[in-house]
Amino acid sequence: MSTAPQPTQTNATAPTLRRLLGIAWSHRTDCLQLLGLQLILVVFTVAVFVLTGIAIDFIRHCADANVPAPSLPFFIPKDSDNVATLWWLSGGIVVVALLRAALSFVFGLVSVRFMHGRIVVNLRAQVFAKLQQLSFRFFDSNASGSIINRVTSDAHSVRIFIEGVLLQLAIITVTLAVCSVYMFRTDWRLTLACLSVLPLQIWFAVRFSKKVRPAYEENRDLMDRMVLGFSENVQGIQVVKGFSLEGRVLGRFAGWSEDIRVQKRKVFGEIALFWPVIDGLNRLSMIILLGYGGWMVMQGQISLGTGLVTFAGLLQQFATQVTTVAAVVDNAQVSLAGAKRIFEILDTDPGVASQPDARSPGRFLGRVTFDNVSFEYNENATVLKDVNFVAEPGRRIAIAGATGSGKSALLSLIPRFYDPRDGRVLLDGHDVRTLPLPELRRQVGMVFQENFLFSNTIAANIAFGHPDASQERIERAAKIAGAHDFIMAFPEGYETFLGEGGVNLSGGQRQRLAIARALLLEPTVLLLDDPTSAIDAETEKEIMEAMEAAMEGRTTFIVAHRLSTLRRADLILVLDRGRLIQQGTHEQLMAEDGHYRRAILIQSEGAQA
Repeated sequence: MSTAPQPTQTNATAPTLRRLLGIAWSHRTDCLQLLGLQLILVVFTVAVFVLTGIAIDFIRHCADANVPAPSLPFFIPKDSDNVATLWWLSGGIVVVALLRAALSFVFGLVSVRFMHGRIVVNLRAQVFAKLQQLSFRFFDSNASGSIINRVTSDAHSVRIFIEGVLLQLAIITVTLAVCSVYMFRTDWRLTLACLSVLPLQIWFAVRFSKKVRPAYEENRDLMDRMVLGFSENVQGIQVVKGFSLEGRVLGRFAGWSEDIRVQKRKVFGEIALFWPVIDGLNRLSMIILLGYGGWMVMQGQISLGTGLVTFAGLLQQFATQVTTVAAVVDNAQVSLAGAKRIFEILDTDPGVASQPDARSPGRFLGRVTFDNVSFEYNENATVLKDVNFVAEPGRRIAIAGATGSGKSALLSLIPRFYDPRDGRVLLDGHDVRTLPLPELRRQVGMVFQENFLFSNTIAANIAFGHPDASQERIERAAKIAGAHDFIMAFPEGYETFLGEGGVNLSGGQRQRLAIARALLLEPTVLLLDDPTSAIDAETEKEIMEAMEAAMEGRTTFIVAHRLSTLRRADLILVLDRGRLIQQGTHEQLMAEDGHYRRAILIQSEGAQA
């Protein structure tokens, strides 16, 4: 039984985390480059504090000979006097600071190139490629706003994880290790006293993480709803304005925005408590340092410069990194929530795909057979039931029936937009499920009931299925579809750029361009889903006459309501509530006292009235 594919739910954190780590591992060279740069930055930061401490101790020594002279760095000449030594120390601090600033700039450039130029771009390409593989069932059951939001916003989740979690954790670890080594070398008692608040900070970070994770996932869902509403409003602006419902739509949008605001307020409430607590604990460490460390300086146990001042700078760096852990926890929740949604798409079963052993027969004639086919879009909602017919090559088959009888569904099974629940659809005796999907769809030209045109030139839209088509072929297809004359009426002709969805064309013009697009492929089977519904009777006649040559040698299916179209058909399939209740030519069906004859008589009486 066919069911609509949903994004595969990955609620567990561990699988999502493993996949994020796998992505990071695939970019390990870039990650190691960034980590190496950051390690040098940490060394430069420590060097500034150490040089500052040495300078302070040297100044105290110059002012009071009883104060021991500090060990001077290697770059200061041994024969330098006191003033020269101070200049050397000051110059060293400036040079190290400038080098650190330059390296920080390089780090930023490399980070942007790697994170935004590779990670996000590659992931979006993967998701977009996956979306091309998914069947129509996926798009039927998943809102476009949610899909768009995942591709645009959630794709940054992997970047946030690598940049804001993984690399940050590595940087924090390196910084804390370097700072801890120096601090313990200065005095282990002072170090343990200042770090006594660390367990409280860790406990609070873990608590915060558990509380905000569900809130971030809820926020993603609310954003999906708002993006979908915004997208639908833009696409349906003509309907909104036509019914003068701008106020109501604005109210709905305001409601969605308010839901997001209320939900974020809860998250920010947790954040508003979290950061002050972490900052307060950091300040408590500094108070301990000033009290205990100051006493140790007065007792002569540590020096003022390389002891207390350098220790204070490194402790501040230590506290900053511990505070950064809070940001890492926050980033982890954001990235895990977003990455889960990205992986749900990547893990979704395509639903309709080429079988591993699919083979092309080489040459197609266009014989289409429905063998006891039943189909449903959703479970327990049958659209087609036990449909059987054979369409011989080159024949024209009209499909008639009331709205909702399954006409479009029947057409959608031929190119495998969907697979039937039961039975088989055959092309030249081959089950379409055994044929390579790209090859099958190259043999089937389609004109949909709602024709979509892309924001591109008229020529590019006609040649969409065959981008390398010559201008001569493009124009020939346009002439067959009756589109050439109105195209040439534009100043730019075939190079006229169409607005989104072809908004600068009439419905009939869009229909003809869609027909031209299908004919350009020269398919074996042509599917026309009510192609003349947006065209007047005279234009319909012109198009149908022009398409006679194009239909020659092709099996053509036409969803039709008009008698003029039905008369031209070699075979008419009459559907009623998903069942094929009659089939035959127009004359044969009119000779029967059945559904078709009654519908034609009602149509004729309406036309006469």
